Amino acid sequence: MHKKLKTTLIFLFICIPSFLLSQEKSESSALNKSIQHNTTSFTTNADFKKAQSYFFNNHWDSTLVLTTKVLSTSAKDEKLIDYCHFFRGISFFEKKLFKKAEDEFLKISKNFQLLPNVKAKLGSIALESYLFEKALSYYKEVEKIPKLHSQTINMEHIKDNIGICYLHLQKYEKAKPYLLESVRYQEEQKDTVLLIGSYGNLATLYYDLYKDNLAIPLFQKAYALAKTTNDFSTLQTTTENMAVVEENRKDYKKALQYRKEYEQWTDSLNDQNKIYATAKAEEKIAVEKEQKRIVKLEAEKEIEAAERDTFLYSAIILFVMLGVSLYFYRAKVKRNKIIHQQKENLDALNTTKDKLFSIVSHDLRSSVNAIKTSNKKLIKTLESEKRSKVNDLLQNNSAIVNNAYTLLDNLLNWALLQTDQTFFRMTNLQLYNTVEHVAYNYTAILADKEISFENTVPKNETIYADKESLKIILRNLIDNAIKFSHSKDQIRIYTKNDATNFCHLIVEDTGIGMDTNTRQELLKDTTLLAKKQHENIIGTGLGMQLCKSMIKKNNGTFSIESELGKGTKMIISLPKKLI
Repeated sequence: MHKKLKTTLIFLFICIPSFLLSQEKSESSALNKSIQHNTTSFTTNADFKKAQSYFFNNHWDSTLVLTTKVLSTSAKDEKLIDYCHFFRGISFFEKKLFKKAEDEFLKISKNFQLLPNVKAKLGSIALESYLFEKALSYYKEVEKIPKLHSQTINMEHIKDNIGICYLHLQKYEKAKPYLLESVRYQEEQKDTVLLIGSYGNLATLYYDLYKDNLAIPLFQKAYALAKTTNDFSTLQTTTENMAVVEENRKDYKKALQYRKEYEQWTDSLNDQNKIYATAKAEEKIAVEKEQKRIVKLEAEKEIEAAERDTFLYSAIILFVMLGVSLYFYRAKVKRNKIIHQQKENLDALNTTKDKLFSIVSHDLRSSVNAIKTSNKKLIKTLESEKRSKVNDLLQNNSAIVNNAYTLLDNLLNWALLQTDQTFFRMTNLQLYNTVEHVAYNYTAILADKEISFENTVPKNETIYADKESLKIILRNLIDNAIKFSHSKDQIRIYTKNDATNFCHLIVEDTGIGMDTNTRQELLKDTTLLAKKQHENIIGTGLGMQLCKSMIKKNNGTFSIESELGKGTKMIISLPKKLI
């Protein structure tokens, strides 16, 4: 391999941000416990207590709002001020506003109990900014801390970042022991994404030293591991690395294959980033609403206090306070007019948002449906030409599109339901035919996953419900049953009748099941986003919330019976006739 070509290589494993942020998440639990223990003396400060609660729940914008209020009003204690700046520094760091985060950390005194954490974060900020010498100086300070006093810091991650700094500074002999230790540690921890990063960093070191026989197997290991994940960024990085390796080895055929695969992961990553951007926009709107609510509540408290003062002084000196009472009355009228005007503006904005939500959902569903149709045609064509490998890739692509289409379909129906644009036409329905019609669309997926399906609903069973909303309910429940089932598992749909005027339709699977806490969370009316109990299963909980809303609109009820490891029963109770 020519030296000139190798010196131009840039391996993306040294791109620090996503790897670094992933490392630091594991430290938050111990850190929060330490903070809670050391701030008990500040529990009487209501604003600080709220700020701490928001901080523990990763509500960074609300944390910044409350800590600003503490610092501007009652903060005189050095320890309280330090914790406020620490909360703000972490909040800005998580929002990736690194300069502001650094400014907050530098305001913290030298006596702060969590000063090692501050140094570690300053090192991370320098590393994010590619200031490797600066980052190294911070990390070396943290490395010297006795193990007894570093319980809130993962020292293995600090050492790993030291190795990365040395690698960037081309001090390979110093970097090598740190990177080797990182690989050993991540292999023990069995964290796939972090292990991929460790392999990549060590491989880059060997590659820069022209030890191809050591570097290339590590790049191959990283690539093979990445194929077992759903992390598009990691897949993109490892694939590009393999393309560069093969280009340098003059195997241009393999390099081209890797380049094509890289383009596929780039497209997937772009789609994922769009969804993430939408979620961040929605989160920002929610925070703005919460802040407006806080301002409104504070305005109302001020009005109430003013009214109490007015009545008190009016009782003591009626004539003297007559002018003051008139002043407060006019001020109140003016404030009420402002609040009323603000309410009208908010209502108008919400109406516009709802319309935009519906339009965007329609457009997105149409686009994704077009991709879905195109994939089906491509798959049929490629099957006839027996290009199995490309066919597998397209099958995988089709599965991703199907999942995205289901999400967007649920999103559209949720938007229509929330804006009262959904029309419910209640009629007597043959339940067996409706179930068969919905289940037919999942025939290929069931066969691919080798899941047996059985519909034992009596053919003469009738219910009084809206047909289209019932199909949406069944689609989501069958989709969930497939998602949470293993290969060779079984899904059954059947009914039970009792003395009431309700038919109990049951969707039962023999999949992974759920614990009591998860079941109770799913049954709460206020739950929109479900907690992920399994990292390899993607789900927002929107489909389940949509099901519950539509069942309620159909005058029915919903319940769940499940046991972890023994499957789940989703029970829909719908009226047999008009109620």
